[in-house]
Amino acid sequence: MMRSVVVGVGSALPARVVTNEELAQKVDTSDEWIVQRTGIRQRYLAGEGETSSTLGLAAAIAALEDAGLTPDDLDLIIVATTTPDLTFPSTATQIQAKLEMFHGAAFDVQAVCSGFVYGVSIADKFLSSGSHRRALVIGVDTLSRILNWEDRTTCVLFGDGAGAIILEAQEQPGEIKTDRGVLTSHLRSDGRHGPRLCATGGPSTTGTVGVLTMEGKEVFRHAVGMITDVVYDAYKATGFTSDDLTWFVPHQANRRIIDSSAQKLGIDPAKVVITVDRHGNTSAASIPLALATAYGEGRIKQGDLVMLEAMGGGFTWGSALLRW
Repeated sequence: MMRSVVVGVGSALPARVVTNEELAQKVDTSDEWIVQRTGIRQRYLAGEGETSSTLGLAAAIAALEDAGLTPDDLDLIIVATTTPDLTFPSTATQIQAKLEMFHGAAFDVQAVCSGFVYGVSIADKFLSSGSHRRALVIGVDTLSRILNWEDRTTCVLFGDGAGAIILEAQEQPGEIKTDRGVLTSHLRSDGRHGPRLCATGGPSTTGTVGVLTMEGKEVFRHAVGMITDVVYDAYKATGFTSDDLTWFVPHQANRRIIDSSAQKLGIDPAKVVITVDRHGNTSAASIPLALATAYGEGRIKQGDLVMLEAMGGGFTWGSALLRW
């Protein structure tokens, strides 16, 4: 059967690093307060000339170089983002143009922090069906552009960045225990929770982008249950358990959520990829940045069983289980 196999990985970060100490000079907070509640020590913030499309393009080029491919080898681009450069055209088509890729299809996916998992799942459907050969899936956000910098409960949490993978349709034996590629994915949403994590504006309401608002305690209360729910769905679909995982790559929102989820799932802490301390919450870029970091450090290797999971505004949440 056809499986969607990762053949390239890339990432990109803004030039500016902002530490907790620097934030504490502008906001009523401290390094100790931020680290204790979130695990975050620094984040990257986009500067002049750095946008979702420029960061996404840089991550895409890095992934192409890692795969030894060119834009001519792609036939699909999916960009997961909540902070597009423009209302339209899509960030995906802007990146497509900058890559000088004049064929195939490109579109954005908006599922906030779950966007990359949604993008992987969608790309897998295209590739496994045989309609497309290679897909570039990018997660990118510049949430610093919609933060309320007077709200210390939210502005300390988020950062900017981009990560990308290239998935290639490859014929596999059809054995779940040994096949490489995406083995299963599970997507969920519940719009009743939308107001708990949202932006206050939009084109058809205020005519502005608004600012990010979050009911932190409510988000935390729902997060662990939702995250573990879709991971258990993946186990049920494949017969794997937490003991079989090589790596658990969760959305990097908050260290306490990550630790609580791993504990509830019975995942060895040594298997959990943590980058929230250096990147903060980069929304849709969170998982691909974590993947790129672990891959670049030589931790994730061919044959490894990797679980991705995320939860974001909407609420949306999802998981994808793949063998590298």
